[in-house]
Order: sequence, then C-alpha cells, then structure tokens
Amino acid sequence: MKKIIMVLIVPVFLLSSCSKEKKQSTNPFFSEFNTPFNVPPFDKIDTSHYIPAFEKGMIEQQAEIDAIVNSTETPTFDNTILAYDKSGALLSNVGRVFGTVNGANTNPALQAINRKIAPKTTKHRDNISLNEKLFQRIKTVYENREKSNLDADQIRVVEKYYEDFVRNGANLNEADKAKLREINQQLSKNSIKFTENVLAETNTNFKLIIDNKEDLAGLPQGIIDAAANDAKADSLIGKWKFTLQKPSMIPFLQYANNRNLREKLYRGYFMRCNNNDKFDNKEILVNIANLRVERAKLLGYKTYAEYSISKNMAQTPEKVYEFLKGVFDPAQEVAKKDLDAMQKIVEKEGGKFKIEPWDWWYYAEKLRKEKFNLDESELKPYFVAGNVRDGMFYVANRLYGLTFIKQLNVPVYNSDVETYEVREANGAYAGILYIDLYIRGGKRPGAWCGTIRDQVYENGKRVPPIVSMVCNFPRPAGDTPALLSWDDVNTMFHEFGHALHNFSIDGKYDRTAGNLARDMVELPSQFMENYAAQPEIIRYYGTHYITGKIIPDELLEKLKKSMVFNQGFETVEYVAASILDLDWHSLTEPKKIDALEFEKASMDNIKLMKEILPRYRSTYFSHIIGGYSAGYYVYLWAAVLDSDAFQAFVDSGDIFNQEIAGKFRKYILKEGGKDEGMIQYKKFRGKDPSIDPLLRKRCLK
Repeated sequence: MKKIIMVLIVPVFLLSSCSKEKKQSTNPFFSEFNTPFNVPPFDKIDTSHYIPAFEKGMIEQQAEIDAIVNSTETPTFDNTILAYDKSGALLSNVGRVFGTVNGANTNPALQAINRKIAPKTTKHRDNISLNEKLFQRIKTVYENREKSNLDADQIRVVEKYYEDFVRNGANLNEADKAKLREINQQLSKNSIKFTENVLAETNTNFKLIIDNKEDLAGLPQGIIDAAANDAKADSLIGKWKFTLQKPSMIPFLQYANNRNLREKLYRGYFMRCNNNDKFDNKEILVNIANLRVERAKLLGYKTYAEYSISKNMAQTPEKVYEFLKGVFDPAQEVAKKDLDAMQKIVEKEGGKFKIEPWDWWYYAEKLRKEKFNLDESELKPYFVAGNVRDGMFYVANRLYGLTFIKQLNVPVYNSDVETYEVREANGAYAGILYIDLYIRGGKRPGAWCGTIRDQVYENGKRVPPIVSMVCNFPRPAGDTPALLSWDDVNTMFHEFGHALHNFSIDGKYDRTAGNLARDMVELPSQFMENYAAQPEIIRYYGTHYITGKIIPDELLEKLKKSMVFNQGFETVEYVAASILDLDWHSLTEPKKIDALEFEKASMDNIKLMKEILPRYRSTYFSHIIGGYSAGYYVYLWAAVLDSDAFQAFVDSGDIFNQEIAGKFRKYILKEGGKDEGMIQYKKFRGKDPSIDPLLRKRCLK
C-alpha cells in the first residue's frame, strides 16, 4: 500500500471553538515549515498540535481519494495511480514527525496520543485499501497497463499498487472486509500495549542498585564511573546503578565477578514482560499471533509467515527454515566448542558450577583474553563516539563523495541531537541528517534509522530527504567522552548505512522509491559494517581519548583476529530468535496457547543448547510486533548479500573501488525499488550471491 503512516499519540484537549480555531491557525503542520532546510520546527511543535494535524491529514487524503473515485474520466495512470501516489502529504508529514519524536523522546502525553490516534489511522487506512471503487479504477489501469504507453517504472508502480490492494483485502466480500477491519483494529491496540510494556520494563521497572563497592569487583573504572553518574541522576549519591539497556548491562555481564548479581541483572532482562503483572505480554502476544493467522487465512494464506514472506526474496517459509537450519547447526557446533573451553576456565579457577546463560559474557571475555590477549576494555578508549561518527563520514566521502556539514541553527527535538547538512560530490544539497546517539529515559531500546521526510518529486524536481539516526550509546561521563564498545561501533556504521540508502534514493513514485523487499532492506546497513572493521578505517577513527594516539598496530591485530570470536554464540542466539519468530507466525489456526510452553517447544525442536537463550524471548520480541513479523531472519539473509557485495571490492584490490561503488549506489541504493530484489542485486554484482564469504567471515566454514 501507499506509505500511510500508522502512529500512536495525548487525549483530545477540550478547547472552546474559538480557542480551537486559534490553535489550528498556529499549528506548524498547517503551513510550510519556515526553518532552515524546511525541517520540522521542533521548538514550536507541542502535543496539542498532533491530533488536529492527524485529523486534518486524514480528511485531506480522504478528499483526494473521493476525487479519484468520483471522477467520470476513464481510469488512467495519471488520474488514478499517480493521484493516489501523491495523496496524503499532510498525513505523511505529521506521521513521520510524530513517529520520530515518540520513538526517541516519548513521554506519557505522546503515548496517550498514540493510543488515541492509532485506531483512527487504522480505520482511515482500511477505508482506502477496502474502497471498492478505488480498487476497480486501479484494477482497470492494471489490466490495461501493457497497452497504455507506460514506461517500465510506471508499469511497476501500477503492479505494486494492485498487488497491495489485493494483499490488503480488496477482493474480499463485504462481510469479510468488515471482519478484516476488526482484526486490524485489534492488532493495532495489542501492538501498542505490547510496545509500551517493553519500554516500561526496559527503561523504568528494573534497576540494579549497588551500594557495596566490593560488588563492583572486576568492572573497568569507566563502567563504574558511568554507573555512579547514572545513580547520581536518580539522587542515589554514593551508589551505582545498572539498567537493562545493553550499554549498561553487557559490560556488567562481561566483567562483574559477583555471579549472583550477574544472574539478577540478566534475569531482569530475559524476564521482561513475563512477571504476571500489568506489564505482562504473554496474553497480548498470543492474541497478536492468533489475530495474524486469522488475517492471513482471510486473505487466502495458510499462515501469516506464508503471507509475510511471499513478497520477499525468500518467497516461502520453507526456504527460510532451510536457510536458517543450514547456518544454525554449524554455528551451534562452534558455540559448544567455546562452551567447553569456558567451562575449563571455570574449573581451573576452582568453580563448582556449570555455565549458565548469565555466565556466558563473563567467561567469553576471559576466553577472549586467553586466546587473543585482548580485553575489550582496552579498545574502548580508542572508540570515542564523535571520532567513530567522523570515521563513517569519511567512508561515505571515499565511496560516494558525500560531505557532512554540521549545523547549529536547525531545530531539534532533544538537546542530544546533532544535525548535518549532506552534500553530493558536485556540491548539490542531498538532505539533512539528525544523529541522536545517547541513552535517555524517553527513548525506546535499540537503534534505528528513519525518515522525518522522504525524498519526493515536486514539479518534476527531487526534494531531498530528512533522515534520523537513533542509537542508545553510553552518555559522556564527566570529562570522559562517550566511549563505544566494538558492538556499538558496528551499530553506528549499520544505522548510517540505512541513512546513506535514504539519501541516495531517487524515484518519482512514492510506492517504489527505495521500497526494497524486507529481506533486502538490511543490505545497505550491513554492507557498511564491513567498512567499520577495515584496518585503515579503524586507524582513521581509533584515537585514544586521553593521549590522542592512533590505535597501535599490535592492538589492531588483536582486534582483527578476535573479530571472529564468539561468532558461534552470536549466530546461535540470533538464528534461535529468527526461528522462534517463524514458529509464532506458522500457526494454521487460532488456538489457546501457553506462550512459555510454545517458546520452549520451539527451542527444543532445534535442540538449542541451554546455555544460550534466543536473542529475544517472546514477551519482549519487539521486532516481530513491529515491521519484522515473520521477518527477523532478514538480517542473516542480508548478511549473505552484504558479505558477497563487499567481496566484490576485496577481489578488486580496492575497498573504495569507484566503479563498483558507483554500481552499488545506482542499483541498490538509488534504484533498489525499480525491480525485484534479486534482479537489482544481479545488476550490481553480475551474478547470484554466494554464501561462502559470510561463512568464511564468521569462521563457520
């Protein structure tokens, strides 16, 4: 379907008619943004503006749809497809702004607006996708597409919109359409509640407070200082606070000698939304799974996984299961060998216990030290967040000629946010990048990249996008800048890859511009991770924050050798979560399910070793509630593509090969939506992708 933004935002304010009229007349969404680069005036937008803007946006788009369906002219590409493609500008605008703020800087008022507006936007979207007259006009254009003198891009837009309407129920009878509407409403409400519960359980409901300094034994001083600062922010003077945010939790699991506290912290993490209280997600998840299978069957599919994957490169769930199993088994063999080595360390130190999941990071770090003489805390002083950011800018410049110019007068939604004007090699304006790096209470967990405004064509001219890149990295502490782990470095490059994709997209039609298959979406992001690991790039951004010295070759060599370390664990926990996702979406009928028993059966079926949990357990698996339902596997699928794509540069002898970079940007980043994913990939690579570069990179072959 056309990109109708689904959002979720404060109760409607009871204004007098005069007051309401005044509010609307000053609503920033109702006029062109009079700001640098026409970015949203975040400093002038308040919560009272969103609902009126959403409502007006829906009214305006419905009027545009009415004009299409009430036309007495014969349906054509221009008066039907193009008119639909260009509809809903205000709704899209407010939706993207609200989604940006609600994801990265939420509060109870914004969450209430989300709950208030989501049912309305869901109903609005259904009113369009189930509009019989609109569908018949689109169908007419579709059936005549080959004899209407349309170019290839126009034909693809027609075909995609027709497929969208069919996939969203346009061919259903009226009774089934009514049933589909109800399912969509229930899915919207359940998804919002699930997401809010995960946010609360991650950011608010659990804190590990330490008041005995002896319990900090083993932790690097930088981690201790950061925990003290976090505690101080909560008025816990003289104490240390650790949270379920990974930049706080993972270092504790890696270094804290106190095994009981490691278990307490990790148990707090993997028991999120599974404590039989008001934040419990077990029943909500089962409801979502059952609603999705109902929806899939209503639309003619056996399972929701079949429905979801049918439009991806993989095409069938069976193919995905086969792909995942082919990686899982060798990865688990590697993980078991690492487990044996770690258990020997336990015994050597006099431990009388078998390794449990909360022990893995701790003993993996010891094993890393033993095998490579490398402690990750040695690396962090070289990975200053600002320097890593400059390193990714350097790569973009070398590959594509892009430059990034810091802006100080652009409105932002939080003082943490930095903004950059992006320019092409020829100096042409390419867009604005918002970078929001640090943990705070109102930000949902994880990292992501989105658009505050998509690239669009207006009057035949391309209008560049506004892109936001959001992470959850440790904040600067006192005089110490934000220092990143190696995983954080990769995360920053990953999200920047998505940003580069958005800046590169060049398409006249909203439906196909940059619209990649879900299992190809992660190719641009994961491709950039390859550059984060290149020695010459690490030397560029790897500068010690105190001495200013570049990372020494000895340490760089240790890092290079250790990059394949723990790949068994990382691959196993990821594939386990991917299979759990597929299993939840492979129900053939709605049924009463015990969520925990279902998860256990799923993991028992693949014989997951007990020392490793799936990367996300069912009750906090936010990916599959959002846009990755039956699609969490795509990161590994795209890893095959990104490894194969980077191999083209390696084989050329130049990781910045301009000819290959130009082809990658053209066929993947700029024109990725012009044709099916594998066709576009072959245009770039000249052949089918090979899985061998990925297996070699992870030492699974």
